[in-house]
Parts: sequence; C-alpha cells; structure tokens
Amino acid sequence: MTAHENLYGAIEVRGARENNLRGVDVDIPKRRLTVFTGVSGSGKSSLVFGTVAAESQRLINETYSAFLQNFMPTLARPDVDALRNLSAAIVIDQERMGANARSTLGTATDAYSMLRVVFSRIGTPHAGPSNVFSFNDPAGMCPQCEGSGRVSTLDVDAMVDRDRSLNEGAILLPGYAVDSWQWRIFAASGFFDLDAPLRDWTPEQWTRFLEGPSTKVSIAGVNLTYEGLLDRFRRQVLSKDVDSLQPHVRAVVDRVATFATCSACGGARINERARASLVHGRSIAECAAMQVSDLAQWLEVLDEPTVAPMVDNLRGTLAGLVEIGLGYLSLDRESGTLSGGEAQRVKMVRHLGSALTDITYVFDEPTAGLHPHDVQRMNELLQRLRDKGNTVLVVEHKPEVIAVADHVVDLGPGAGRAGGQVVYEGDVAGLHTSGTVTGKHLERRQPVKTDVRTPTGALRIEHATLHNLRDVTVDIPLGVLVAVTGVAGSGKSSLIHGCLPRVDGLEIVDQGAIRGSRRSNPATYTGLLEPVRKAFAKANGVRPALFSANSEGACPECKGLGMIYTDLAFVAGVASVCEVCEGRRFTAEVLGYRLRGRTIDDVFGMSVTEARDFFVEKAVRVVLDSLDDVGLGYVTLGQPLTSLSGGERQRLKLAIHLAGTATRVVVLDEPTTGLHMADVDGLVGLLDQMVDRGRSVIVIEHNLDVVARADWVVDLGPGAGHDGGLVVFEGPPADLAAAADRSLTGLHLARR
Repeated sequence: MTAHENLYGAIEVRGARENNLRGVDVDIPKRRLTVFTGVSGSGKSSLVFGTVAAESQRLINETYSAFLQNFMPTLARPDVDALRNLSAAIVIDQERMGANARSTLGTATDAYSMLRVVFSRIGTPHAGPSNVFSFNDPAGMCPQCEGSGRVSTLDVDAMVDRDRSLNEGAILLPGYAVDSWQWRIFAASGFFDLDAPLRDWTPEQWTRFLEGPSTKVSIAGVNLTYEGLLDRFRRQVLSKDVDSLQPHVRAVVDRVATFATCSACGGARINERARASLVHGRSIAECAAMQVSDLAQWLEVLDEPTVAPMVDNLRGTLAGLVEIGLGYLSLDRESGTLSGGEAQRVKMVRHLGSALTDITYVFDEPTAGLHPHDVQRMNELLQRLRDKGNTVLVVEHKPEVIAVADHVVDLGPGAGRAGGQVVYEGDVAGLHTSGTVTGKHLERRQPVKTDVRTPTGALRIEHATLHNLRDVTVDIPLGVLVAVTGVAGSGKSSLIHGCLPRVDGLEIVDQGAIRGSRRSNPATYTGLLEPVRKAFAKANGVRPALFSANSEGACPECKGLGMIYTDLAFVAGVASVCEVCEGRRFTAEVLGYRLRGRTIDDVFGMSVTEARDFFVEKAVRVVLDSLDDVGLGYVTLGQPLTSLSGGERQRLKLAIHLAGTATRVVVLDEPTTGLHMADVDGLVGLLDQMVDRGRSVIVIEHNLDVVARADWVVDLGPGAGHDGGLVVFEGPPADLAAAADRSLTGLHLARR
C-alpha cells in the first residue's frame, strides 16, 4: 500500500538535510509498519531519528514546556523544509539501561514492584507494607550491604597519604585535589587541623573523617552535606555500575576496592524480615532470582482473590518478556548488564500493554542480538503495535523484517556523502525488482562452505559451569574461522567471554561502549591524530600541539569542543555551537595553517575514504586502510564516538587490531550488528583475510551468512536459560545444516 492509498494519511517529509541527507522528500504512511533500510551509513537514522522523531519530540517539548521558554533555550529544529501530520513519537533505541547498580530488570519493568505488593498482602508471616520488600528503601534493604547485595572493602591507605596534611593533598582520590569542592567540604567542616599530617589525628578525628556522621557545612554561603570519605566514595562511585565509569575512575576502584557477596543476605539485597515472608513456600528474593519463564509458570497456580488484579498485571508483564525472547532472564538481573538488544526489548515490553493509539513508535534494529528463531516473534510484536492503530517505523537490515513491512524506504545509493537519497519507496514486492543494493541482496545468500580449513591447534574449555553452562567441555579450534551460535541466552557469551583460556595474543572485541569524553572521535581513538598533527607541524614549521583541540590550538571560548554545553541542573542540558570558532574547535591562527591546501578542521570533516585519497603519510594510511577494511569508510574522522552504533564501535576497535601485529586470536561479539546485507559480505571477506594471514578468529554470531562461511561451528542450546547451556553441535557448517533435528541454528541454516 502506497502513502497515497493510505486511509489515515501520511507523515510528509520535505527537504530533509540532516547530516548526510540530500534534500529528502518522502511520505510515510500512518498506522502502517514502515521499514527503513539501506547500506550502513546511508542516512536511515538521520531520517528517522534525527528528523522525524526529533521534530516530534521537539514540538512536544515546545508545547508542554512553554512556561520554561523565558529562561531556557528550545531544542534545535532538524534541518528540514517541512514536516506535516506528525504524531507523538516514542523512541525505543539500543542505548543500554543506565549505570545504576540498584536498577534491575524487575525495577525497570515494574514487575518487582508488583511482586512486592503481592507479598505485602498474602505473604506469611506478614512483614508489613510493600516498601518492606524493597532493597531501595531503608525499611526493606539489608542493613549490612544497604540493598546492593554485595559489600565492598576499601583500602584506606590507597585512598589517603597519612604522612601528608589536607593542605598538602592527603586525599589521593580523583576530584579531591586541594581547593576542589570535594576537598573544601572537609576543609570547611572545622573538624580537622588542615596543616597536621593525618597520622597525627586522634581516633575520633579518624572516625569522623572516614565514616561521618553526616552534617551540614557552609561554603561561600552554600549549604553542603559533610559525610565521611568512605561513605561519600561508596555513594558517588561504588553505587554505579563499575564498568560504566571512565577509565581513570575505574582504575581507582580496582586499586582501592574489593567486592564480595554480602554474607548477611547472601546477595538477596533485602533484610531478614523481608526474606522470612513466604508465598507458597517461596520468598520474594527467590522469586526474583527465578528465570522469568519459570516465575510466570509459578504465578499460574497462584489463586488468591485479594491480589488477583495485581497478579494478572504481573503475569502480563512476564508473558511479554517471554514472548519477546527474554524469558531466560531473572528479575534480579542488573539493568546495566543487559546488552543493547536486550535493553531495547525490555523497553518494548512497557508499550505492549499500552492503551495509547495513534502513536509513532520508532525502533532501532529491534532484532539486534536475536537468533533467527526469535525474529518471527519480534515481527509479530511490531505488527501488533501497528494493528492497535499506531505508526511503526523500524530501522532494520534483516530480510525477514523487511518482508513483513507494509511500506519500505530504501536509502543510498552508498554510505556517508555517497548516500542520503531515497533510492526506493514502496511495497516489498517492488523492492525485489528495484535494482537497489538492498533489492539485489534480498534473495542473495552466502553458500555453505564445504572446503573448510584444517585447524592448527585448539583452546580447550573444561567442565564450564558459569551461569547456565552445564559442565561443558569443548575444544575451540585455532587457525580457522569459528562461529559460536545458539539462541539468545543459550550460553554463548558465558562460554567464550567467561571460560575461554586467556592465552598470550588473545584479544576480545565486544560491543561495549568505547570509554572516552565528548572530545573523543575516530581520529583520537585510533591514534590517527598524532601523525596527522606531526604532518601539519612539519609543513608549517610550528609545534604539533597547536593542532590538538585539547591543547595549545584549542578555541579559548569552547575549550576545543566546538560546542558550548549549558548545564540546566533540573532539566536536560543544552548544547549550542560556539560562536567564536563556529564549531571548528581551533583558534583562527591554527585554522590559517594548511597541509596541501587543507586545514586541520577540513581533515576532521573528511570521511575515511576521502582521507585515504588525501594523505600520503604512511603512518596515517595504515590506520585509514584498516578503518576502510572494516566498512567504516563513510565515517568522518571528527565524528563523536557517542554517535556510533554498537556495531560501528566494535568495528572501530577491530580496525585498531588489524593495524597492529600483536593479536593472534581475535574474539568478535556479533560483528554484523548494524550491518547491511552488502556490508556483511565484506565483513566475511575480511574475516577470511585475517585467518589467511595467520590469525585465529572466533565469532559469536546469529547471522547465517557468517555461520555458513565458517570453518567450524560450536552451537549451544537447545534453548535459553536453564534450557540451554549445552553444546548441541560442533563441526563444519555443512554438517550443521544436516543436524536440523537437534539444533535450531541448523534448522534455519537448512531452510536457507
């Protein structure tokens, strides 16, 4: 059905020029399922997220925040001529779910809150109201670990230098330098002699310094809370997901803290009174630790009229998690440990039971991290949202998702500046004959490899029992391309990330967020900037430091950021382009220097492909060639790392390893995430090249094109959670296709 045939009208986009879009005009039918596809970097996200969703949210903010307009700037309007017939947009992306260690799957979905109400009503012995079952409330949290489930031991001597005074910088933690705000709280408290070495303090001063108690102190007329150093460090740092901290803070945590499961609650987080209250023989902690699918079955036999409405709601939430392929998780799973795909599906559950209609739902590759067996269920959920009277926009590459679309918008023809155009718009049947890159690849499949390489050795994993693994012993061949497969939650990551022997030359390249500040970009992260700066300095006879936005050449107004960031405290901060350098980050003097006619700002604006054509310096070309080899030719050198997708981040890490020579065994975790079908072909070729050059490559992957071209497959299952954890197949892919009777991966490979 075309936009003009749609009875409900269409979202009309006219002249969209956000990022690499080149004046795009498109009609998106309302109350239909529209899939946006195209090669990686073609402009899909710029059109869907940066234009349609951004303008919808900007208008909502403008409408309902009019009273704020007198003292805060409005959100910037996307670069588009006209947008008509918008409805409220809900964006469900792949951003991980925060870094708060107190956030769990149960709290994020409200399932744990509903469970607390059930136990407060019918639990025996009765423990009290629902907050007595909360690990985030003093009434319910374990007093020893304060609801975290673990206790930390801090090495005081690694945090302070007892031979120094406070005035001499005795506190060794970051953020506590002399005259900093943190330091001034201790100095202004009046409790300590600032010039006396800490070693000379009385026991009472030591207790107050380390443990408090909390009290109010006034600094420059501002009332602040004084608390002991240990309490402050635990609250500010250890209460967060340690893996989310910046590298220098994480290093401090590794140096000063050790962690262990709380002996008082056994990791359950709640106090003895809450743990003692039972429903049908189970405590709330035991329920939260159960696999979601098992908890759903347990609730089916719970027939208590006093809590029937709450139990029905809880059953619905758990059923949604099972239906969306997350039944292998437990409610006590920390939110920060969920993958990007898992986090997106958790967010999706919140909307399945919503009574709202005529909403625009925007999804960013909702099948990321899903086995082919689970993709069909995701398609059904997307269609269900549409059938409730909503407009569903999906950015996706998988042919299985494209196949169920009512409308397809294909962008291209290439990536970056070679993209940004609508090359096809219409139904799926028309896409097959459109001649676009996507259309040509819809029916194309990698043939199953029959001529496989011979291993040169093996890494042996013996009696692995991590998480759901059930005494697994398996050999991972070396010198070949190995694919580790299985449904989500079958134990793949536990086996490889948690149990693979750490031999010399082993490098694991995952999809974790690249650590760094808003100053980080591909040029700084890969080390490419260093030889570039030297080339500019040599050509102009000046110091290399001038060409660093973090050093001498930085614009003094924005400190080399190119943007002015305004912290508005109680509402979202605002970023605006620096008016002095106009976003170019450098001083006018630096921008006057040139290398073969181009400025340093011009270089940051180049794509990797353009930079390869420009630079002749060998040290620069090595890195650029690696970036292009992994399919990042369209990415600009100055693009913020925060704007890269999970798959792009992983390929950026991979490029660094390709440019080096020390890595002998490379582990890749779903490297096809975010890749178009055409780009997957290129990735498979790259993996083959790596093996041919003497490296061993182990890939955790769902994409059947990658599995088909592997030399050896280790398939886990047969299901997820406690239904998985076994090796159900190991051997070449041709044999896997013949093992459809015992392997879901083999079943789907055979169907291809």
